[in-house]
Amino acid sequence: MALMVGALYDALRSANVDDDKARRAAEEVADFQKQIATVDASVGRLEQKAEGRFTLLQWMLGVNLAISITILFKVFS
Repeated sequence: MALMVGALYDALRSANVDDDKARRAAEEVADFQKQIATVDASVGRLEQKAEGRFTLLQWMLGVNLAISITILFKVFS
């Protein structure tokens, strides 16, 4: 038997839904929740990766700006 959301199952049973249908619906919701958790974890990893790349780009821009200012200072002084 798959993972099942007990509160949903109980609510469906109290609404006079067949036991088999209530069980299948609760299992589907539990499976959907598991899929959402997997997607959420993937998004978290992508967010961390993008943040790391953004930090690298900031450093690259800063170094480039410092070198450009140094060159301009030497050219015009």
